[in-house]
Amino acid sequence: MKKHLALKVDVDTLKGTRGGVPQLIALFKKYHVGATFLFSLGPDHTGRAIKRVFRKGFFSKVKRTSVISHYGFPTLLYGTVLPGPDIGNHCADIMRKTKDEGFEVGIHCWDHVRWQDGIQKASAEWTRHEMERAQNRFCDIFKTPSKTHGAAGWQMNKHALRLTQSMGFTYASDGRALPGTGVPHYPVVNAEIIDCPQLPTTLPTLDELIGLNGTTEANVHETLLSLTRADTPPMATVLGLSHTPHVFTMHAELEGMRLLASLEALIVGWQAQGYTLVATEAISAQLARQHLPYFVAEQAEIPGRSGTVLLQGKAFLPDAEPPSPNAS
Repeated sequence: MKKHLALKVDVDTLKGTRGGVPQLIALFKKYHVGATFLFSLGPDHTGRAIKRVFRKGFFSKVKRTSVISHYGFPTLLYGTVLPGPDIGNHCADIMRKTKDEGFEVGIHCWDHVRWQDGIQKASAEWTRHEMERAQNRFCDIFKTPSKTHGAAGWQMNKHALRLTQSMGFTYASDGRALPGTGVPHYPVVNAEIIDCPQLPTTLPTLDELIGLNGTTEANVHETLLSLTRADTPPMATVLGLSHTPHVFTMHAELEGMRLLASLEALIVGWQAQGYTLVATEAISAQLARQHLPYFVAEQAEIPGRSGTVLLQGKAFLPDAEPPSPNAS
């Protein structure tokens, strides 16, 4: 049986869309691999993320990952000293070219900082407004709705999870799973089963690893390759499966630019390990949805990242029947 590993690209900023996306496309085509690009479709307000200075672990992450060198001063001023440029208006051609080159495209968010910093306390109306703005812009650019959603900063609330179902997404990749535990599943919020499968990110990101335990930009790929060397992740054994796919999330601003060489080393290493590198839609298309497990969706901290993220939690009703495909 083929081993699949999905490449998921979060595109947060104008700089990442203009500079990182084209370089990632060229790299992926060089090695004949698939990938999913999730775009921020509205204003780039990266500078407003300064409010995160009060978040636990923020300063240590900034120090480890050289935020200024990755993003540059202009991007870090957008939305404060400088007006936030509209990414969808400025970069529609790049987004369309990504799809034309054969890659899956989808929604990351409307306003990355606004979503990431506001979603946890947001109302149902606020959440719907943000997701509908993103979907409407996506339709303007691609002339068709997005079939997938991958939340900015892995931040979701119960309203957003419900909307992945009611807005008709085929699947979503909004959350995380701790290494060795991640599987495609139906998320459960307050005992409510959401009829939209989640494909959680199963591996740590490069910026979560660099600067810890002797890991550098030069050897970070070795750390990740050690996590994917095993043929059968532990959770696959628990569920009686021969293999569960990995999902690796990267950022156009990091792996698409300064960390491009690290990403190339990863691609070479994963192919040597026997993985077929695909878009997340390739995994979604192979799901036996009637057999997908249920897991509680929770907010929790993960190593190397400040704040909390949506996390695949404990198993829920393991013997229950799956929801109807037409559930609302």
